[in-house]
Amino acid sequence: MAKKIRFSSKIGLIAATVGSAVGLGNVWRFPAETQANGGAAFLLLYIACVFILGIPVMISEFALGRAGRSDAVGSFKNLGARRGWWSIGALGVLASYLILCFYMVVAGWTFEYLWQSVTGNLYADATHTGFTAKMQTYIGGTWGPLVNTYLMIAINLAVLMGGVQKGIERMSNMLMPLLFVILLIFAAFSMTLPAASEGLEFFLKPDFSKITASTVLNALGQAFFSLSLGMGILITYSSYFPSTTQLGRTAVTVSVLDLLVALLMGFIIFPAVMSFNLQGEGLEGATLVFITLPEVFAQMHATQLWSALFFLLLTVAALTSTISIAEVSVAFISDRFRMSRIKSCLIVMLPLLLFSSVCSLSQGPLSHITVMGLNIFDLLDTVATNIMLPLGSLGLCIYMGWFAPAGLLKSQMSNRGTLRTRSTGVLLFIIRYVAPLLIALVLISNFI
Repeated sequence: MAKKIRFSSKIGLIAATVGSAVGLGNVWRFPAETQANGGAAFLLLYIACVFILGIPVMISEFALGRAGRSDAVGSFKNLGARRGWWSIGALGVLASYLILCFYMVVAGWTFEYLWQSVTGNLYADATHTGFTAKMQTYIGGTWGPLVNTYLMIAINLAVLMGGVQKGIERMSNMLMPLLFVILLIFAAFSMTLPAASEGLEFFLKPDFSKITASTVLNALGQAFFSLSLGMGILITYSSYFPSTTQLGRTAVTVSVLDLLVALLMGFIIFPAVMSFNLQGEGLEGATLVFITLPEVFAQMHATQLWSALFFLLLTVAALTSTISIAEVSVAFISDRFRMSRIKSCLIVMLPLLLFSSVCSLSQGPLSHITVMGLNIFDLLDTVATNIMLPLGSLGLCIYMGWFAPAGLLKSQMSNRGTLRTRSTGVLLFIIRYVAPLLIALVLISNFI
């Protein structure tokens, strides 16, 4: 039952776990959600959701993973859960793999734009029309996106085959400091832009009249998405935690650092958008990253440098995310079928050459294939993100709140009685009553 593999250091543990949470959800989804939901009012709700709901659910996943010492399914089984409960872990494994299929494609897009920034080709036609045409032509293309997707699959495979310590932990120790350095450089520069104060006012001065039921639900959804809850990642990673790791402190540290990335993105995006009069531009998803921001960089001195730094940041975020998502399936194959890590990595990653190809081509040559009006890429995104992840989180909270072995949460929070903890009762109340209700509302809102 016990795993021999552990993260080798506290810094490596934090770096890897933060890397699993920090991703495109922070970099492009958070600014888009903030703009669409009233700026600072949404920000305050998002922060409240992270602390009131996100951290307790994260601690529950940590407790389950470390106590179970196995993959997302095996941890339930090792704690004596019946099939109806360990299927929650199976749902997380399936959801994470579906997300991996299209996320690998997006990671390839970020690498392409990094390369185009370095060479300067991205700015051959530095107009809104030019950037729009470039994005549509590239994403809707055939071989260009496929080659970059395969490259990202190969990088992921190489890191995963290195194992937990020499692969995931070593990569996280290198890339996460780089990510924060780039963010700080951009944020510092944005503070010097002409309309920085206007951008910061929108981001930091709340207008509470803009808060609606929809705003609250969107903040809840963003908190869950940005912290990677319900995907099996945190259960899997916590199974590598040493027995001395303080779960409460780790959850707070990871959540605060994840929140810091989102805040820094706000400090970067909104002053820049205001300063370059791009308020009318879309800040939604790919539009923000591949059209609006290149327009900003085109108006700055040292365009190629700033553009290359930003897309390096984006590529790092995408890489740390895809590796952590893939590790859920790698651990599942390795633990459930007693396979070597190398075989498990190959079984997980090689099928992506087909599945991710279909996702990529569904943006162009295969776009005519739709289900419920959605192409394959968008279908996987919708099903996994809007349905499977909330369902998994809901099931986890019900299990940990009502059906887990007695005293499990308290035992793991106190490291089997070696630490003093007074928050278990509050956490258990949130997990039993508050979290399931709010998650259910998020889930229902996706169908309204």
